[in-house]
Amino acid sequence: MRTPPRAPVSGPVIVTTPRTEVYLSGEELAAAAGISRTRLARLVRLGLVEPDTAGTSRFTAGTVGRLRLMLRLHRDLGVDFTGAAIIVDLLERLERLEAELARWRGSSQGPTEGFRQP
Repeated sequence: MRTPPRAPVSGPVIVTTPRTEVYLSGEELAAAAGISRTRLARLVRLGLVEPDTAGTSRFTAGTVGRLRLMLRLHRDLGVDFTGAAIIVDLLERLERLEAELARWRGSSQGPTEGFRQP
């Protein structure tokens, strides 16, 4: 029995699997970041660290990296926590934009293709 020929693939095939988000309690987040629960509660109260849902003490696993970077900026560079939170937000935004730009560059149609220049 012969297998019919396959049609050529015109672009990269990307297979994604659903991700399961990992959540941490406030106590687990504080331990993972190496800070006290009191300090974490203060950062949450100031709005610099946000729980997954308002009114809960459940945090996404990604919050650990954000918090560690904020603590490093504070400790190593003397940046206050508000400034550190702003820096982390800007770095995350930059990473998202760079990833989007890389996707545009990798696709057959660029961000301005199809638009006329005046």
